[in-house]
Amino acid sequence: MTVKKSQPKPVKKSSDYSAEHIQVLEGLEPVRKRPAMYIGSTDTVGLHESLREIIDNAVDEALAGFAKNVRVILNKDKSVTVIDDGRGIPVDIMPQYKKSALEIVMTKLHAGGKFGGSAYKISGGLHGVGSSVVNALSQWMWVEVYRDKKLYRQEYERGVPKTPVKEVSESNFSREAGSSSAGQILNFKLVSGTIVTFFPDAKIFSTTEFEFEIIKKALRERAYLIPSIYFHLTDNRGEPREINYYFEGGIKSLVEKINENKNPLHKPIFIQKKEDEVEVEVALQYNDGYAENVESYVNVINTVNGGTHLTGFRMALTRAVNDYGKKIGSFKNGEDSITGDDTREGLTAVVFIKMPQDKIQFEGQTKGKLGNSEIQPLVAQIVKEGLSMHFEENPSDARKILEKVYLAAKARLAAKAAKEAILRKGALEGSSLPGKLADCQEKDPKVSELYIVEGDSAGGSAKMGRDRKFQAILPIGGKILNTERARLDKIIEFEELKNLIIALGMGIGESTNLGKLRYHRIIIMTDADVDGEHIETLILTFFYRHLPEIIKQGYLYIAQPPLYKIQAGKAVKYAYSDEEKNEEIQTVKKESKNNISINIQRYKGLGEMNPEQLWETTMNPQNRILKQIAIEDAEEADAVFTMLMGDEVPPRKHFIQSNAKTATLDI
Repeated sequence: MTVKKSQPKPVKKSSDYSAEHIQVLEGLEPVRKRPAMYIGSTDTVGLHESLREIIDNAVDEALAGFAKNVRVILNKDKSVTVIDDGRGIPVDIMPQYKKSALEIVMTKLHAGGKFGGSAYKISGGLHGVGSSVVNALSQWMWVEVYRDKKLYRQEYERGVPKTPVKEVSESNFSREAGSSSAGQILNFKLVSGTIVTFFPDAKIFSTTEFEFEIIKKALRERAYLIPSIYFHLTDNRGEPREINYYFEGGIKSLVEKINENKNPLHKPIFIQKKEDEVEVEVALQYNDGYAENVESYVNVINTVNGGTHLTGFRMALTRAVNDYGKKIGSFKNGEDSITGDDTREGLTAVVFIKMPQDKIQFEGQTKGKLGNSEIQPLVAQIVKEGLSMHFEENPSDARKILEKVYLAAKARLAAKAAKEAILRKGALEGSSLPGKLADCQEKDPKVSELYIVEGDSAGGSAKMGRDRKFQAILPIGGKILNTERARLDKIIEFEELKNLIIALGMGIGESTNLGKLRYHRIIIMTDADVDGEHIETLILTFFYRHLPEIIKQGYLYIAQPPLYKIQAGKAVKYAYSDEEKNEEIQTVKKESKNNISINIQRYKGLGEMNPEQLWETTMNPQNRILKQIAIEDAEEADAVFTMLMGDEVPPRKHFIQSNAKTATLDI
């Protein structure tokens, strides 16, 4: 199937977007009292959600066909500026309020062009409340609007206007940002558009420091979704750095990016069709691996928990592959038909829906799952027709996909047989737990912990030192299987992983049931050396590829054993880093009246600590340090695991060569 090139859309007049498009639903007062209701949280996640709301207002202008550039600038004073070359927020007077539309948009909750239904058909903002909410949660904000060859500005403090909307002769941004940034604005050729600059309120947010990488990911994601739009990110806080994104291929380019270094089996398949007010875009490509990587979006919102659009896609994919297999005689009498799980092996896909904002129904406040029931059959129909046509026109692609899913089906049946042979009835409920497991007394998974410990020696110390009421210990002996490219039957046959699967109790593969997980805190505890880090990486690979829900729910942790034992006389202290060790030594020297000798022991392995020391330093909830594992960037995490743990040597070699100088060697 061919990729449709984006054609330049005719420039629409700013007069088509005026005060009459703005409607007001309610006031702004609740925002500062309950900010988490509007942005999810007041930590770094909520901070960046605030910025995303302003960015998505600019993106809405691009989606509507008016803007071609979106620029984000992190300023030296720690504020942030978002610029678009769209129509500019209307500044004319709204008769019913006797105020400028700009002031109403920036100071009234649920005021914007998204509610009338005519200014924005498609939108990714926070139900139209984005600008006013961010304004309310900012120590200060100012907005400049270019319209009809005139420049207007208004300034605010914690959501309250400090100046009227007035015409000005010079851009506040150009004057305050310095010559280089001013030049960037000139190069931007802003004939019309909006500039928003704000400083998050430290009274609201626990941190006001924006992170370059988080913003970069958000812009890259939107650049893939909206082809032919330029996204620019500049960081002027330290040494200036800038990154720009522009993709002609849209989600097809995103699929190609995800499948880098994964040996794709065919060129990406692209499907696009619009039915009434809903536009469906799907890009998919199989690789020769075993992991699935499917992303879904509604407008510019990443629906991390899927929804009806993803369900419709999966149904259509399974049906299209089965129908074509039967048509060419690969499947006989339906006996060899493949299942949905078979089509997931090695699949990379992006499902992207564009629809009117007021028609979207999300499940929950986080927008993580689409709930519109009418979208499922629509996507299923469009994808089924598109795939069937592609298979007819590209039989070589179809045969490669058939071969891939047919092998997956054979592996599924083999894995099922192996699992039934190994996991007897009742094993997942705990009646046949592995002999190596020292289980805890507690049966409530919410307060139960499982330590996955490297080596029998350390496992013995952990068993003796633990609090057996709520802490279970499972020793893992030696290097475990690299599961990056291992099928399920091989995983189940591997003794150490089999024991881990049974101990967790939630199954694996198609029988996975998170509700049966026996521990809600799973802690990897390995030696603080190269071998320990290797084993840690292998265990992380297993969870990421085969039990990712454990990571997504925040149940996976890494223990941090001390690196040093520092003894001065009878006093014993532990240090978890070189910096902490040096600080502790200096403290001892200052506090010691006599030249007391200081003995420093470098721990190479957990087995060097007796049970009491292991408990006190690494397992006691009052003292221990745990690192929680999270997937902040699924695309980046997938690429890293593929590069580090996959079969392709050149990417891994390049990574090692590029990062060798930054490595800390423990010799």
